[in-house]
Amino acid sequence: APSSRMVLSGIKNVGSMAGKPRIRVVSPASEPQFRTRTRQGGNPFCGRNMEFMWLRISLAVVLALPLSVAGQGRDYVRAHYTKHEYMVPMRDGVRLFTSIYVPKDTSRTYPVLMMRTPYGVGPYGVDQYRERLGPSERLAREGYIFVYQDVRGRYMSEGEFVNVRPHKPVKTGPRDTDESTDTYDTIEWLLRHVPHHNGRVGLWGISYPGFYAAAGMIDAHPALKAVSPQAPIADWFIGDDFHHNGAFFLPHAFGFLAVFGRPRPGPTTRGGQPFEFGTPDGYKFYLQLGSLANVNTRYFHNEIPFWNELMEHGTYDEFWKARNLRPHLKNIRPAVMTVGGWFDAEDLFGALKVYESVEKQSPGAYNILVMGPWSHGGWSRSDGDRLGPVSFGSKTAEVYRENIEAAFFHAFLKQDTAPDLPEAYVFETGTNQWRRYDSWPPKGTIERSLFLCEGGQVTFQPCRSEGFDEYVSDPARPVPFINSIAIGMTSDYMIQDQRFAATRPDVLVYQSEPLQADFVAAGPVTASLWVSTTGTDSDWIVKLIDVYP
Repeated sequence: APSSRMVLSGIKNVGSMAGKPRIRVVSPASEPQFRTRTRQGGNPFCGRNMEFMWLRISLAVVLALPLSVAGQGRDYVRAHYTKHEYMVPMRDGVRLFTSIYVPKDTSRTYPVLMMRTPYGVGPYGVDQYRERLGPSERLAREGYIFVYQDVRGRYMSEGEFVNVRPHKPVKTGPRDTDESTDTYDTIEWLLRHVPHHNGRVGLWGISYPGFYAAAGMIDAHPALKAVSPQAPIADWFIGDDFHHNGAFFLPHAFGFLAVFGRPRPGPTTRGGQPFEFGTPDGYKFYLQLGSLANVNTRYFHNEIPFWNELMEHGTYDEFWKARNLRPHLKNIRPAVMTVGGWFDAEDLFGALKVYESVEKQSPGAYNILVMGPWSHGGWSRSDGDRLGPVSFGSKTAEVYRENIEAAFFHAFLKQDTAPDLPEAYVFETGTNQWRRYDSWPPKGTIERSLFLCEGGQVTFQPCRSEGFDEYVSDPARPVPFINSIAIGMTSDYMIQDQRFAATRPDVLVYQSEPLQADFVAAGPVTASLWVSTTGTDSDWIVKLIDVYP
């Protein structure tokens, strides 16, 4: 669009974790200030790592939380399903609490559709029914045996809970367990003890349950025919949730672990108590927190083991490498449909990398990718027709649930035939069209470089001269990431208007001239920066932004 520009914004120092630059202090103030330089002319903005959607440069910045979607309702579930609860034994003797909903119509058989979760499978009690079953209302009405399981050490299951439990590729006996073996053993038990099944099992989950879906398809049970990891955790240091390329996301980690991270005293049906921040203003809360050491001194008191592990492992060491699921996604036998949202600030990395890893390491596997214009989990709980003031022209989430997700599970669990779905089903904003491709990134794409040049210019041509830009980063005045009051990372974080930050002297902005034609960007994006800093270490956030016409 002729009135559009591309802007490279938000090159800023955001913290003091896991950085590599050299440091020198330039201010004698009580709160040290750091001077950061970025070199011009020598660095393309291109490449591979952080993925971006197909987009048109006439795209507007969009803001909003997903709308809620009514579920089937508890009365419908109770009228059409019978609930059972079991303690399912694993190979090492640990028993996992499992809730099973079986259709009351016993005149035919049904596939099993399972979700394993650390968030609880409540409500607990055979007379207490869920509001909705499965990933969508359509699947509940079509008829499946729905299974929900508390993973090891969570809620009513026995055993010890381990966050993103490392996979054990070599097992020497029944005590060598991981999420793959627990999934296998659960499927084996279900096939032996639950009547009216058709011998086929599906697995799905969103976010942390998406991790369990991805981990469960490794060394899969023969009956596991279809798996859908949705916004799955793939690597908690390189790209998902708490770290993005190693940069520590403090509000997200603190807010999550303050509740989820507290060990349970024993099997329980109750979740953790909400953390009382004492203010709705997250910027104020974390600024007044001071050093990260104060988290334990003031709030956690060494009672949250995984927080301590986060603090002990500030680099990509063996602790994190063991929790990287990607190397183990090989020789995958079930059909796989990985789902993600272009505006998912939490696990966009996981969705793209799970698909990529299966594609590279499991030749011949049925492996497809679905990406839509959604925030975290928005495809399951919203219409998907808009984000803030920007309309996408259709109810994209309904299209996904009705025409893509339902078709995937129906084909592999009820028909045993491949569905009419492409290798990559991705939504293109700007034109507001679903695109079908036989690969991702699409064949025929060309790698382009953007160069940061003198005078705040970003161009597709190398800069005429080399130089540098610099700014002062003051830890006493950190750069906010949203222009509103919130306690942490909001679901619309990735799409918020960034002009408020661009006016700060400690944020560098590079902007193109108006584009003379539509420009379509697809595939991975990498920021290559040549930098130096006078601090002890630094993290940088780089944002590729479409300027609203």
